[in-house]
Amino acid sequence: MARFDDVARDRTDLSEADLDHLRALVADWTLLSDLAFADLVLWLPTWHGGGFVAADQVRPTTGPTVLFDDIVGQYAARGRRPLLDRAVAARAVVADRGVSGPAPVEAIPVIRSGRLLGVVERHSGLSGRDVGALEQHYLEAADELAVMVVDGTFPPAQPLARTGSPPRVGDGLVRVDPDGMVVFASPNARSAYHRLGLATDLLGVHLARTSAKLARRPGPVDEALAVVASGRAAGGAEVENAGAVVTLRGVPLRRSGVHVGALVLVRDATEIRRRDRQILSKDATIREIHHRVKNNLQTVAALLRLQARRIDTPEARAALEEAVRRVGAIAAVHETLAHTPGEKVDADEIADRLVALVRDMAVTSRAVSVTRVGSFGILSAEVVTPLAMALGELLQNAVEHGKGADVRLVAAREDGRLSVSVDDEGPGLPEGADPFATHRLGLQIVRTLVTEELGGTLELGPGPDGRGTRAQVVVPLGR
Repeated sequence: MARFDDVARDRTDLSEADLDHLRALVADWTLLSDLAFADLVLWLPTWHGGGFVAADQVRPTTGPTVLFDDIVGQYAARGRRPLLDRAVAARAVVADRGVSGPAPVEAIPVIRSGRLLGVVERHSGLSGRDVGALEQHYLEAADELAVMVVDGTFPPAQPLARTGSPPRVGDGLVRVDPDGMVVFASPNARSAYHRLGLATDLLGVHLARTSAKLARRPGPVDEALAVVASGRAAGGAEVENAGAVVTLRGVPLRRSGVHVGALVLVRDATEIRRRDRQILSKDATIREIHHRVKNNLQTVAALLRLQARRIDTPEARAALEEAVRRVGAIAAVHETLAHTPGEKVDADEIADRLVALVRDMAVTSRAVSVTRVGSFGILSAEVVTPLAMALGELLQNAVEHGKGADVRLVAAREDGRLSVSVDDEGPGLPEGADPFATHRLGLQIVRTLVTEELGGTLELGPGPDGRGTRAQVVVPLGR
């Protein structure tokens, strides 16, 4: 859609309302392409009126392509493509007829509220040969949709919500008459309904009533199913029972404003739905595991905190409090993962938990301000866990060695990297001292996590204005 918008805005003078209509057309024109076994190209008149520019194209999934090259952006001056000029003049579908079979090229003017917005060129992959009965039904449906494009009734306005697995032409096609009776059904559509439990032929049945009976759901009939299957409204619906799941998509057909039936696309989504449920079950299991791990870690932290209160030796108490904080940092990650589907999490939420944890455990002569600036964004669990542990250590060091100074956690993402700094306004590092030449466990843990687990870098130095200390962590996100 980006290419379409770029071409349309730069090289035409169409209004935003006209562009919205064209966007809806190209979002739905795969249906026309598949039914016609044809490549489609949308040509728009240029702002100066000297010709046409190709704004979008689509290839069929039901047959071979004719246009092997991408022609979006190409310009055709008036007279260079006579079929476009004929369609504009006639305001009707025009064709270059072949010897037999479908026309090799047709031009379909796109009209909205009496204004010509562009022309869809249809390049058939079936020209030059006779077609079978199934192909003939598809081509007749494509011709009706083409006329609806000219009339401005395709794509349909305000369709009902579609299903999660919308069917395509190759999945199955049913044609119903104005009364909702099935007059044509492709082999795949018949197979889908047989899997639902239909014992008779699909031809001649009332699709909406038959679908409602096969659904076998308690309570009232799904209103969307009734109107979509009968062809009275565009949109999606589902037919589900204990044996199968079938998704439907209805496209009402109109001729000169009169309802003449509908196309109903049918897809057997049983296996897709089964896999979706397996994934949901797996996600629920993973979240439950994270929840239990979090509970266990919080229990361990509580026991360590209780033990620290009973110890008189300052060094032993400090070591236990460090352990409480480290366990709490890991628990914060698992708590967030327990409420997040999938393995991607909002790292800002975890960072805020760490900030609160460090602030609550700070032992200083005055209240310490620990704030977050910027956003970490969405990160994978394999990045968040070691990052949270490293940041917990750096925040604790800043609070401890900053001697009560305020601490800022600054995050920024740029060029596929996450840059995080922990700044304090304390006395800073001693001049000429190597901050890593220490026997303290905290910085050793941070360096190991950042360089080995995350493949990043860790730097310690003066703060941004030469005051205090800055710990800078840069982590690549392409993993």
